[in-house]
Parts: sequence; structure tokens; C-alpha cells
Amino acid sequence: MENKKNITYSVIIPTFNSSGAITTLCDELVDVFKEVESNYEIIIVNDGGNFSTWEKLEELFNHLDCKISIIRLSKNYGQHNATLCGIKNSMGDVIITIDDDLQVKPKDILKLIDAYKLNNPDIVYGIYTSKKHNTIRNAGSAWMKGTSKMFLRSTGKGSSFRLFKKEIAEKIVEHSQNFVFIDELFHWYTDNIYFVEVEHHKTKKSRYSLFSLIKLTFDVSINYTVLPLKIITYLGLTSSVISFALGVYFIFRKIYKDVPLGYTSLIVAVLFSASVIMVSLGVLGQYIFKLYQIQNKKPPFFIKQKLSK
Repeated sequence: MENKKNITYSVIIPTFNSSGAITTLCDELVDVFKEVESNYEIIIVNDGGNFSTWEKLEELFNHLDCKISIIRLSKNYGQHNATLCGIKNSMGDVIITIDDDLQVKPKDILKLIDAYKLNNPDIVYGIYTSKKHNTIRNAGSAWMKGTSKMFLRSTGKGSSFRLFKKEIAEKIVEHSQNFVFIDELFHWYTDNIYFVEVEHHKTKKSRYSLFSLIKLTFDVSINYTVLPLKIITYLGLTSSVISFALGVYFIFRKIYKDVPLGYTSLIVAVLFSASVIMVSLGVLGQYIFKLYQIQNKKPPFFIKQKLSK
């Protein structure tokens, strides 16, 4: 992570196939920081996607009269990994992350900065008073945050619109695993977190579908918790108790009622045990696969091209 004292704020924008809104977003950012009256930089990370987005970013790079860097990743690594790339290439004392789709207006950055100056937290999240997504998308997002609160012991609140100190950023970039979930890493280092309400604006596209949120929850559970291992442990204990009870039941029937041990009872017991074993092996396989990736040092991202001024 670079460090230059003359940059106060680094604004990081991970982008993916969103050439339509990015120019408006950056123009509004420039206007916002005229009010802040502090040195700043804009870092846009193009997370793979189509080449037209990169061409648009090159035009934007030449158009904007401010300190700006545009980074092109070699393929799509995911929003959090792209954000991590931006953090590693930032120079500010304070990092701000914002999505590329104008779901949050850049002027709300002033709310994050005001809360940071007033309360001095390590992290400030902008949380939505209400979301303009469709019902299914909102349900998926609520489920993701609910499971995070229950199993990851997080606050259950947060968003990709956030401000955090350089000290926290320096800890985040030390993590080398290929799958990164920034919000969970935050909770490893601090609970000094503040929340401000911001307005959510409806957009034509969203980075995450319901399926993507479910997959993200699964990846977070595998990479940052032992929850699946606990589940299969309890599942194994439960199946053992059930199998033992069924065994006693069938033996009792055989001794006292002289009922033959039929094919149905035998196949049910076998299938039940086999299914538990297969599920357990699948979960263990996921953990082994993640260890394999770490052992082979699979990178969280690879920079194909970078322009800075």
C-alpha cells in the first residue's frame, strides 16, 4: 500500500461493465470534493468485463482534472477483490469505497466524512433507509446480512459505501487468500464502527443476483467460519443417535414380535447414513480445496494495466 502524506482521501470505485454511469459518478465526485477542500484521489478498478468499459475509463482519465488512477484487472475477480486492489494502490489517510452504479449519490460522502470527524470511528458505513431493489433481491440481501449477524457475529448492517482509516486498510491488505470479504475482515480488527443513513437510488443493474448472494454467503461461511464443520459434526451426532434408536427398535421388534428385518428398513438405514457421509465429505472437500488454493498462492487479483496521473 502506497503512502503519501499529501493525499487525505482515496475514493475507490470497483467497476464491472458499467461505462454508462461512471462518467457522471466521477464528475459528481469532483464537485463534492470542492466542498471538502482536501487533497484526494480517485481510483477506478475495472474488474474484467467488456473492453468498451476500459475505453470509457481511458476517456475519463484524460477528461478529469484531478488525481486519478485507472486499473484494469486481467479478468473478473469479484467486487471485494477489486476493492482490495484499489486499497493496495491507494495513498490516502482515509479510504472511501463507493459502487459504480449511482445507487448512492456521491454527495452522501459528506455524511461519512462528517461522522468520521465528529465521532472518530475506525469505520463509517452508509446504510440505506430503504432499498429500491425488487422484492426477491431485497430478500436475498436481508438473508445475507441476517446469516452474517447470526453466524459471523457481525452487526448485520453494512454496505459497500464506507469510509475507513488507513490503519485498518493496512491490516486488510496483509491478507493473501484469493477470496476476500472485506466487511468480515473489518470485524477482526475493530468494533469501533459508526453508521449513517443514506438514500438508496434505483438503478438499471445490480452487481448481485439472488443466486450470487447465496453463493457469496456460502463462500464467506467456508472461508471465514467453521460453521459448516460444526453443522456436519452435529449432523453426524444426530444421525448416530437416530441410527442407534432405529437399531434398538428393529432388534426389539425382532426379539419380542418375531418380525423379520425387512429390506425396506435396511435400505433406509443405509441411504440415511450414506447421505450424511456424502454431505460431510462435500463440506470437508470445500475446506481442503480452499487450503489447496492458499498453498498454491492463488492471487486475489492480477493487474493487466494501470494508468495514473
